[in-house]
Amino acid sequence: MRRLWLYASLAATVLLLGATLVWLGIQRGAHPPDVARAPLPPGGDFTLQSADGPVSLAGLRGQVVLIYFGYATCPDACPTTLGFTTLALKMLTPGELARVKVIFVSVDPNRDTPAKLRQYVGHFHPNIIGVTGEVPALGEVGLRYGAVFRYTPVSSAAIYVVDHTSITSVVAPDGRLVEQLPHGTTPKDIVAAIRRWL
Repeated sequence: MRRLWLYASLAATVLLLGATLVWLGIQRGAHPPDVARAPLPPGGDFTLQSADGPVSLAGLRGQVVLIYFGYATCPDACPTTLGFTTLALKMLTPGELARVKVIFVSVDPNRDTPAKLRQYVGHFHPNIIGVTGEVPALGEVGLRYGAVFRYTPVSSAAIYVVDHTSITSVVAPDGRLVEQLPHGTTPKDIVAAIRRWL
């Protein structure tokens, strides 16, 4: 009986220690070892249109680039993500900021002209570039970055809304897609992701 109590006490101690280590890892931003991270999509170069002409990912080599797919009349996810990203950019040093760009890819080219996108992203931060393109090209680029979208009719003046994935892709200075940040990632964690690759 005493031996059984000793084993039970030892097992409880081990479980408590393990739970504490996992909790500490989560608090520090680590992932528990048994949580598998989804493989990243392939990413890759693309060229889309901004108000100032074509913007290519290849033309931004040497910088950390954040890429987000959304649209200017998005009621919640897009302004939230761009707002958090703007706060993150403001937390960087001037030297760091000079090596970071954000590409906001509009998947609503019928309403989001390049000129409208320049005005829209201008409300957030000068390091954010608004781009768009033809729907087939947007779909192809989106798939390479794990972003999908679809147009859903609504009975209002908007006529339709765009349902879309809300993730931010992090591209390293050598052009590789290296991380994806889920919707709601805090400005502090966005800064940490940027600094990992600067």
